[in-house]
Amino acid sequence: MITIDNYLDSHYIHRSNWLRAAVLGANDGIISVSSLAIGVAAASSTREPIVLATVAGLVAGALSMAAGEYVSVSSQTDTEKADIEREIKELKEMPEEELTILAQIYEKRGLKKETARQVAIELTEKDALGTHIRDELGINEISQANPIQAAFASGASFTVGGVLPLLVVLFATVKGMEYWLYGFTLIFLIILGATSAKTGGSSIKKAILRITIWGTIAMVLSALVGYLFGVNI
Repeated sequence: MITIDNYLDSHYIHRSNWLRAAVLGANDGIISVSSLAIGVAAASSTREPIVLATVAGLVAGALSMAAGEYVSVSSQTDTEKADIEREIKELKEMPEEELTILAQIYEKRGLKKETARQVAIELTEKDALGTHIRDELGINEISQANPIQAAFASGASFTVGGVLPLLVVLFATVKGMEYWLYGFTLIFLIILGATSAKTGGSSIKKAILRITIWGTIAMVLSALVGYLFGVNI
């Protein structure tokens, strides 16, 4: 039976927080590790330095992504908490002004002035702070930041994405390795784009085009750097 409690569970917006971090991490893992490996492979005639650079890039990248995501989302959380504290103070010091603001918000959404005022009064009586957090500040359970979840999703997905080009480095022939890396990386990116689009309910074609075009640019520029230096390692 469909109710208001379970109706939104199947909507894609519930996946936005962790999906964004996971796709960003996997995409960055694939592209950055592949680009690093391609740059080194373009200037190397042996496998060892390519493997070393790839592993170093994978480890450093995963830790950096997790830490960066945690710090970034934690900053967002701190901002949200600061605004909530401010809202608590304003509700105590100027309740009538806050009620008027709430009524104006509902009025702008399409309610008549009298109806908007009545809705604001009833919601304020039930949960004044919760109502203002949701409708004035725009913070809700779906959009609220989760630093631990974002950091884990980003770091783990970067590792998964970075392992893929590492496997190519380990098993592909050294001669022409940059071409092997480019070809397999495009396949990895296409799979990632299609999977993320399907999970998020967006256009698969657009996701694949977007992710492969930018991935190609990154890898071509990295290979160009390796060729320009032209140093055999």
